[in-house]
Amino acid sequence: MSDAASLTQSEAAERASLIDVQRYDIDVDMRGLLEGDTLESVSTITFTCREPGAETFLDCVADVRWATLNDRPLDLDGVADGRIPLRDLAADNVVVVSSAQSDTASSSGILRTVDPSDKLVYVWTSFEPDAARRVWACFDQPDLKAPHGFTVFAPDSWLVTSNSAPDSVADDAEGGRRWEFPDTPPLSTYVVVVNAGPFHEIREERDGYSLGLYCRQSLRSNLERDAAHLFELTAQGLAFFGEQFGQPFPQERYDQVFVPNMGGAMENWGCVTWTDSVLHRSTPTHGQREDVANVLLHEMAHMWFGDLVTMRWWDDLWLNEAFASWASTWAEVNATEYTDAEATFLAGLKLEGYRVDMGPATHPIRGEVPDVAQAMANFDAVTYVKGQSTLRQLAAYVGEEAFVEGLRSYFRKHAWSNARLDDLVSAVSEASGRDLSGWTTGWLDESGTDTLALVDGQLVSTGPDGQEPRPHRIDIGSFSARETGLVREATTPVETTGLRTPVPDLPAADLHLVNDGDLTFAAVRTDEASLQTLLERAGDLPDPLSRALGVATAWDMLVKGELAADDLLTCVLDVLASERSPAVVEPFLGLAHRTADQWTPVSHIPRQLSRIADTAAALAEHPDHRAAALRTLAATASEQEHFDLLEEAGARDTDLAWRVLARRSALGSYDAEAVEALEERDPDPDAWVRALGVTAARADQAAKDEVWAQVFDKRSVPAGAPLRELSRCFWRPVQHDLLLPYAESYLDEVVRLAGGGMLAVMSLTRMMWPTVGDAAFLERARRVATEPGQDPTVRTTVLSGADTLERMLRARG
Repeated sequence: MSDAASLTQSEAAERASLIDVQRYDIDVDMRGLLEGDTLESVSTITFTCREPGAETFLDCVADVRWATLNDRPLDLDGVADGRIPLRDLAADNVVVVSSAQSDTASSSGILRTVDPSDKLVYVWTSFEPDAARRVWACFDQPDLKAPHGFTVFAPDSWLVTSNSAPDSVADDAEGGRRWEFPDTPPLSTYVVVVNAGPFHEIREERDGYSLGLYCRQSLRSNLERDAAHLFELTAQGLAFFGEQFGQPFPQERYDQVFVPNMGGAMENWGCVTWTDSVLHRSTPTHGQREDVANVLLHEMAHMWFGDLVTMRWWDDLWLNEAFASWASTWAEVNATEYTDAEATFLAGLKLEGYRVDMGPATHPIRGEVPDVAQAMANFDAVTYVKGQSTLRQLAAYVGEEAFVEGLRSYFRKHAWSNARLDDLVSAVSEASGRDLSGWTTGWLDESGTDTLALVDGQLVSTGPDGQEPRPHRIDIGSFSARETGLVREATTPVETTGLRTPVPDLPAADLHLVNDGDLTFAAVRTDEASLQTLLERAGDLPDPLSRALGVATAWDMLVKGELAADDLLTCVLDVLASERSPAVVEPFLGLAHRTADQWTPVSHIPRQLSRIADTAAALAEHPDHRAAALRTLAATASEQEHFDLLEEAGARDTDLAWRVLARRSALGSYDAEAVEALEERDPDPDAWVRALGVTAARADQAAKDEVWAQVFDKRSVPAGAPLRELSRCFWRPVQHDLLLPYAESYLDEVVRLAGGGMLAVMSLTRMMWPTVGDAAFLERARRVATEPGQDPTVRTTVLSGADTLERMLRARG
């Protein structure tokens, strides 16, 4: 959004103190998008002004054709930086703006896509944090909530989805159809939506709700395969959240729209928009199904956290994202089949939270956000993952019953309005009877990760960079080693105070597991004897969450240079040899692969990958683990017996077949005819991206150049999972010398991406971060990140990536 000013917090506060928005009436003409690239809109905004005669501005990053204020034409010469000046305001005002947006191909608020398989056109919108202004004129800040009434003109063949069911759909005299939607509740501008295209629609009635699923026609069979799972999760989530939060979702219709080339999902009120890469092209693994459940419940939780009650400004972004993340895992455990979701979270996403929080790009969960550009940079693992863990710690600190009662009070008091952190803390404090002022300062206003170490019968707490440690409420599990496994002898609750907390009641045991149950966000270390037992017998712990904690502890030691990659890999593979829960098999396999491929001395990588391949081949004998194990085997296959097993399975599974071709390509056996044949038989409309991944794996400069051009020059690779898979194929430390110039080129490209739409920019900058480099690259990366005026998203991505890469290079020796 380099063509527009970024709204500052002071500007937003000044505007909110001056005006109240009564309603939006927005006409959206999408008929020009069937064969062209222009969307037209007329936005009518009714608002009041507390100081008649004052002035403010309206946001519009589009081609403004004409505008009126209280029936007076506005001089468009004053329009600049995406802002329309509004002068001499009356007490009651109506501003009308006609605009057109032709930038519908860059994912900045709106994306028009053409399905390559059937040439059908689809359009989606996604406005967080401030992209509504790119599609129509509005006061684009979260605390100016108002009802929105949409009238949409679309081609005859298209379905249109918005925040609720349409009141009417009729032919229009000028061609196409006119869709009239009822007023939304008072909503912030970033959670309204209009999507359109010749969607395939599936509807089902559940518990008084009308549930809808939509996708492009070429993925119809995939959606029909997954519909029962999606409907069941949706019904379970609506029932659980409605009861727990004391407020059922208040409208009958709840839609979910799966669209192409979207980096994630967006919590639009009553109409969640998803990337359609989650409609997996092969039968999804347990991990993929659980990931769908987590995202579905995360976006649903936003109907309460963010849509019903909205943060006043982006410094409280965590009130949206951390709460939705916490609530989704909470709901998975208590309302769905995914009862081991806490273990999945620890073994996967939580490690990313620790990675970012230990580096130079960390920030407080609630930090200074001077403008929206900085807010965009804060959509990261600190906000989402550490924030989620912090709320789990708060629930442990005050008790879950009191915590939930505080949430209910918060929703009752602030429904359809805006709130701040103090409002939530006050509600939880009142419900629990605990003073949370010190807790709030330590957990939300300080960055970095504490370390909790069990030393001589005391729990020693160390804050980051010399800071005072936070208060922690944790459990210490004590286990005895038996031939049948590690048997839990006791669980000791501890609430830390200051630097040292005595733990006098620990029983004699072979292993004391600090933070058993994973109640807090902290690096943990246990006594020396326990550590040896943990590294050697983590797989013998009695539940998946304890086993995940053992592996996570070993991983933290690797990242901090306290454990060799070979020792970490041995620990993880030992756990996998006997692991029973599919909830953690997939993340453990992924962790093993990352360890071997990215943290191992380059000359040792082939041997370590072969070890993983042997483990994966054995796991593939178990039906619950087969799909995930075969995919890991495809990425690590080293012997002919590995490929023999894969060839048989890949004949029926195109996803696996692509992975095998990419692995063979990386090993020097690129087969153009096999790639062409598989692309022809693969029904996936994005199969060309999988073929590009096979090219990306080659140790060949011309191949790398071809892929680089598709990713950065043409921007043709869909955001999200397709780009992530392509990046894994492209960046291979065993190809270090070949790839080093591309690492340098990445720094050139990432600066050019600055200011673009959130979904596209975050996907590219984060997923294409190099896993190769040298001292000169790291030095340049830090210079780029700290240049005056650098885009905040670029700065944080590069700083965090450089810190992790430096740790990898040290581990590689």
